[in-house]
Amino acid sequence: MSTVTEQTTQSPPVQAARSRSRSRKLRRYFTPQENIPRRVYLGAMVATVVLIILAWCVLTYGGVVNSLFLPAPDQVARTLAVMVQDGTLWTHASASLMIILIGWLTAAVVAVPLGILMGSFRLFEAALEPMITFVRYLPVSALIPLLILYVGIGDETRITVIFIGTFFQLIVLVADVAAHVAHDLLDSAYTLGASRRRVVTHVLIPATLPGVMDNLRITIGWAWTYLVVAELVAAERGLGYLILDSMRGLFVDRIFVGLLTIGLLGFASDQLFKWLHHKLLPWSPKIG
Repeated sequence: MSTVTEQTTQSPPVQAARSRSRSRKLRRYFTPQENIPRRVYLGAMVATVVLIILAWCVLTYGGVVNSLFLPAPDQVARTLAVMVQDGTLWTHASASLMIILIGWLTAAVVAVPLGILMGSFRLFEAALEPMITFVRYLPVSALIPLLILYVGIGDETRITVIFIGTFFQLIVLVADVAAHVAHDLLDSAYTLGASRRRVVTHVLIPATLPGVMDNLRITIGWAWTYLVVAELVAAERGLGYLILDSMRGLFVDRIFVGLLTIGLLGFASDQLFKWLHHKLLPWSPKIG
């Protein structure tokens, strides 16, 4: 009897403790830069996708939007299956991937070292910044007539469009990361006897790499946005060409297949960069 009485007496404090624990967990989810459990993270991702698909179903199957403008999910799925089966989707996707990877990788290989030099040394900043800033504000689409004149209408022109669209933005982003490396970090290395070369290779560059990785992740997303512009230039295949060609015939389901493919490939590249950031840069503040 006494045991029951003790349990009854202790019950309200126990309940209060559990309530406080749940409250702390909820506050944790809405605290800036606070980690949350992996299952909660994945659950939020899945819930968002499910809600979008449900809204799509309501709009189409409910007759809210005409199928001419918004095809139903099953219509897009059937078109996707046909394009995968006959190899059409792979042909377009592989062509676009080749253009983006060559254009973006070339831009990254050149822009990253130049950006670090520009952000770290005032001499390089003075030499490069005026030209970089001038070209950065030119719309890439306005340069297409000149690119056709100078380069032609082959894959080289489309690669050049991707290069121009990402290079001049990336070099400024990388320069900004390098310029904001803490000066105290460099001074500490000099105090410990490090040479200028060693400070650059063992302190400055490692300190910039987390920001550089983030900027590479951002600019490859920009490369995908320039894809349709690049494939306006006499393209015969590619996801951008697929979308534009489908628009002429009002094949909206094919347009959605092209958009979904670009989105999924972009999502995959984004997750790849997150994984590389975690694996290759264990000293990054994001890993802690």
